Amino acid sequence: MRAIAALVFLGFSLPAAAPAEAQTAMSAAEFEAYVQGKTLYYSSQGSDYGAEQYLPGRRVIWTFLDGECADGFWYQKDELICFIYELDLSPQCWSFWKDGGGLAARFENDPEAPELYEARQSSEPPNCPGPGVGV
Repeated sequence: MRAIAALVFLGFSLPAAAPAEAQTAMSAAEFEAYVQGKTLYYSSQGSDYGAEQYLPGRRVIWTFLDGECADGFWYQKDELICFIYELDLSPQCWSFWKDGGGLAARFENDPEAPELYEARQSSEPPNCPGPGVGV
């Protein structure tokens, strides 16, 4: 009877395990191959969040889509992809995984923060006119 109960339990548990497999974190090599030479636009909870341009040498340019941009770089730390930007030298570490046709990301510095999802890609840099531009 215990063997049947264990098999029934396993049978019901397997489908629940599938989404976790879909969220397998990308390695640095997988991440680099996916993002290199692109600008990715991210959304969170259905709203625009920001964009990041991925340059050679693991350099990046980030913007919250407010016209101001920050230069930085990324590196692998254990299973995470971490970013350091010129305006804030503390590491910003993320888990990235493929979600459907694009990337999804979880901010590991604050696991309660909403996940980000790739909204679109571009080969053009983000709009970075800088602070105080215009009238």
